[in-house]
Amino acid sequence: MVYRTHALTLYGDPKYPADFTHFDYVNPDAPKAGQIRLAAIGTYDNLNPFILKGVAAAGSLLLYNRLCTKSKDEPFTEYGQLAQSMQMPSDRSWVIFELHPEARWHDGVPVSAADVIFSFKTLTTQGIPFFRTFYADVDTVFAIDERRVKFQFKEGTNREMPLIVGQLRILPAHYWQDRDFGATTLEPPLGSGPYKIADFEPGRSITYERVEEYWGRDIPVHKGRHNFDVIRYEYYRDRNVAIEAFKAGEYDYRSLGNSKEWATDYEGFTPIAEGRMVKEAIPHQLIRGMSGFAFNTRRKKFKDRRVRRALAYAYDFEWTNKQLFYGLFDRSRSYWGNAALGSAGLPVGRELEILEEYRGRIPEEVFTTEYIPPTTDGSGQNRTNLRSAKKLLAEAGWSVVNGALTHAETGEVMRFEFLLGSSTHERVLGPVVQNLERLGIAATVRTVDAAQYQHRVKDFDYDIISASWRQTLSPGNEQRNFWSSKASQSHGSRNYAGVSDPVVDELIERQIAAPDRETQVAITRALDRVLLWGHYVIPGSHSSAYRMAYWNKFSHLPKPARNGLGFPDTWWWDADKAARLKSQ
Repeated sequence: MVYRTHALTLYGDPKYPADFTHFDYVNPDAPKAGQIRLAAIGTYDNLNPFILKGVAAAGSLLLYNRLCTKSKDEPFTEYGQLAQSMQMPSDRSWVIFELHPEARWHDGVPVSAADVIFSFKTLTTQGIPFFRTFYADVDTVFAIDERRVKFQFKEGTNREMPLIVGQLRILPAHYWQDRDFGATTLEPPLGSGPYKIADFEPGRSITYERVEEYWGRDIPVHKGRHNFDVIRYEYYRDRNVAIEAFKAGEYDYRSLGNSKEWATDYEGFTPIAEGRMVKEAIPHQLIRGMSGFAFNTRRKKFKDRRVRRALAYAYDFEWTNKQLFYGLFDRSRSYWGNAALGSAGLPVGRELEILEEYRGRIPEEVFTTEYIPPTTDGSGQNRTNLRSAKKLLAEAGWSVVNGALTHAETGEVMRFEFLLGSSTHERVLGPVVQNLERLGIAATVRTVDAAQYQHRVKDFDYDIISASWRQTLSPGNEQRNFWSSKASQSHGSRNYAGVSDPVVDELIERQIAAPDRETQVAITRALDRVLLWGHYVIPGSHSSAYRMAYWNKFSHLPKPARNGLGFPDTWWWDADKAARLKSQ
């Protein structure tokens, strides 16, 4: 059976009916006005965000629309954006997108099926490697007519593919036909989105202005969004310079994810006391993906799981949280934390059945022991954990010779570098390095500028980096980019740890093909356990609230959507507040 729909969902029915007027988490009457100034660190040399070359400018995706857009208050449902409607058979083997007849590029040319085909082929052949992985299950794509395009999927079960294709950002074929898509550019590209580039100084600033005649301004998925007339990014050399610039009023909003900045940097700050600046914590229910220090297992010294497990004992989270984080954070214990998708206790039921299929190919601890990162009493006395680390290292063939941890067979001395793109984690890693020294390990911390950091991460040119993986309530195709063997060798992928495990590959494919929500959850929990006991990361921490400060000239709804803050997308300029601020 083939059916036509206004929304694509993975399981069940969409929350919003065909005649909905706006999402519940927006203010449909928000004024379209004002300017918001934001900060970026480092530099940029490219206005094309879809390629590996160069460093893309902050905000450059604002120029583009997708075929569909995800709602932020459902696990995984997409509503038409460039697409007016979709058609799909019950077996989800193909999907047809019918474009809005009003959809236009900023030069007035209609968005066409040819643009969709061009975008798919260009991104999967010349774009970042992510696209090749993400859209790997598309077999063919062709135009039915000027406004309808059909994606046919490869044989097999991949329920997500209609939604995955719906996330495709569309590029103008007529604009790129005489330009080199794979080269960096400082020529403002043509888009069809709510903003266009108004002005820029490479490496210093970039300004986007709202397109007054934006074709999609009043369609339901856009109502109450894209409210600022101007969005401007100012670039700063490093975090410390950016903080001082914010306090001086050079830009308007700052995320305070750094605990020290939240707890101390605004203490007694007059604008906050006077109400000219707002310092705010908004609780959230976000799923928390893993964050921490990721080992590059492409390096020989990190191949042994016991070595990776041992090194995690050098991080005293309890002491760090008390002394450095002001008690603001919770330890990351799952790749799908704060959600039913995350593993807990020992595996039971369907999850256990799935894992039993891999017994002998996965760590035995998966079946016998709940994963809990190394813990301490928070006193700073980490001797017990360091003894555990020393024992594991000895089992892996490492012992201290003349003060240096040395491998018995190869004679290699254990030394490595933590690579950082900002100074934020330097104070966290100081005690870790000291603990590693007690084990005979020569560890160093190196902080490089943002551009160099991005290039080195893209090329997997590091020992250990600070990494995080943002997860969703409906995991699927993106997991290939995070953990698959293929992604481990694809420069620019997010398989930072270099995970290359056939069991992980199989679980990802089963996760993608899950026929129902119950099975999806069970497979995800199983994958979570396999990743955790792989010890690819020294687990870090996460917060249960959005923490921020901003100059008091904006408004937002009191409660954010389940799946995101919606900043600056759903915030708006408040003329009364702005006037009061200006008069003070």
